[in-house]
Amino acid sequence: MRYEVTDDDTAVALSTGDVPVLATPRLIAWLEAATVAEAATTLEPGQTTVGAAIRVRHRRPTPVGGTVDVYASLTTEGDRLTFDVSAIDGDGHYVADGEIDRAVVDRAAFTG
Repeated sequence: MRYEVTDDDTAVALSTGDVPVLATPRLIAWLEAATVAEAATTLEPGQTTVGAAIRVRHRRPTPVGGTVDVYASLTTEGDRLTFDVSAIDGDGHYVADGEIDRAVVDRAAFTG
């Protein structure tokens, strides 16, 4: 998945800092989106996943207009899925890396 950083994605816009660079919460949301897409390939009908844990290092700033490619690779299966995640900017530098866990649940239990 590739994203372009906009003014709406910055620490200033999300009130998590005072510099106009990619905000960590937005980066984590993009990484989570990659895990959701990857998890979908392993689920049974009626199942979905919910976030369970995030261990991510945001290593490098990305300015407005910069691009970020995010990746998720499933490393542990079962009722709790673990993904290695990474983000790489348009210059080939690592922006972030880490792990995200998602719990497999019955979709109906969350949609009532």
